[in-house]
Amino acid sequence: MTSSDGGGDGVRNWTAPGTAPLVPEITLLLADDIHRTWSALDEEAPPFWAFAWVGGQALARHVLDHPEIVRGRRVLDLASGSGLVAIAAARAGASAVVASDTDARARAAVGLNAQANGVEVEVVGDVLHGEVDLDVDVVLAGDVFYEQPMARHVERFCDEASGAGVDVVVGDPGREYLPRRRCTALESYEVTGTLDLEGGATTRTTVYRFT
Repeated sequence: MTSSDGGGDGVRNWTAPGTAPLVPEITLLLADDIHRTWSALDEEAPPFWAFAWVGGQALARHVLDHPEIVRGRRVLDLASGSGLVAIAAARAGASAVVASDTDARARAAVGLNAQANGVEVEVVGDVLHGEVDLDVDVVLAGDVFYEQPMARHVERFCDEASGAGVDVVVGDPGREYLPRRRCTALESYEVTGTLDLEGGATTRTTVYRFT
């Protein structure tokens, strides 16, 4: 496991080891008080890395249950956050896994979580704007269509990747900016324990192939 950033203490100060309801076999550093963590850190940068978002949970579950998607292949986890999807890909037999995130704390969190799960994940910064050149076979993206500017960049990136023959698979609970016309549903999941993040006790979340 390699990481391009420090910041581990900044992650540990706001989290504790836990698991996501849909992916209990993977240990993550998660916020023990969602509202306190968000209120304290949001002005600096939203602490997306401190939570197991439902799109990532569904995508990680799908990868673990269908390892042929990534087995023996080079994988990019886009906007990785906690690293949940990247870790799932590594555990499912990917030959190499790269986790990308623009947030330094997220990159630190991915490194710590990968280490805790005994897998190798390379951690890099921004790939959406061409700052990092990658050669991968699969792009995984969990819960990345939550705001319009981000969604536009992600859709463009995924469109270019798909056009180059890369498999693109995304997990999403129906966010406003999901490019539905480009997505073919593969499997849906009921993610529990989502009241604080999603406003409901259960959130239906779908894994799509981006075409």
